[in-house]
Amino acid sequence: MSGTAFHLIRHGDYPLLGRVLAGRMRGHSLSALGLEQAARIATALAGRHLAAVVSGPLERAQETAAPLAQRFGLTVVTEPDFNEIDFGQWTGMEFEALHALPQWRAFNSFRSTAPIPGGETMLQAQARAMAAVTRLRTRFPDGEVAVISHGDVIKAVLAHFLAVPLDLFARIEIAPGSRSEIVVSDSDARILGVNLPPGV
Repeated sequence: MSGTAFHLIRHGDYPLLGRVLAGRMRGHSLSALGLEQAARIATALAGRHLAAVVSGPLERAQETAAPLAQRFGLTVVTEPDFNEIDFGQWTGMEFEALHALPQWRAFNSFRSTAPIPGGETMLQAQARAMAAVTRLRTRFPDGEVAVISHGDVIKAVLAHFLAVPLDLFARIEIAPGSRSEIVVSDSDARILGVNLPPGV
């Protein structure tokens, strides 16, 4: 199948996961489970022919990318457009507190239009991620590229190719350490797998 094969990988588990909206907070590395997930991803893709390993700038993404890049003798390429959503004033808040906020509930119901106080919109996040995908497609027209990013960013990319409105993208499950595979050509895109567990 001709085209660029993208392996969209969500970073592995880290201690704040599910408790605090870490967003773009620095200094949060993978947990022991997350490191294990990263190693399993590298092993699972060992038989492929990766031309590049591209990662968002945060530690949890970079640490997930590192074993994979090492496996292929590549250097991790840092791409800011694959960074986590800018959650603005919500960054660092516990999810229990967020659930009480009307703006947070609106954001999770209407991702396409609801603003994030002091942050970016989902449309902006989707646009920057797709711009990065397009650049990689141009650079590696028939190659395989691993992209290590964040759950909502990966959902936004998949939603674009599936023609799923952002308001409905919560229907796409992207677990920590999961991999989704898509082949993008000049004429179309084919989804080969979504939310594949580490090691698959």
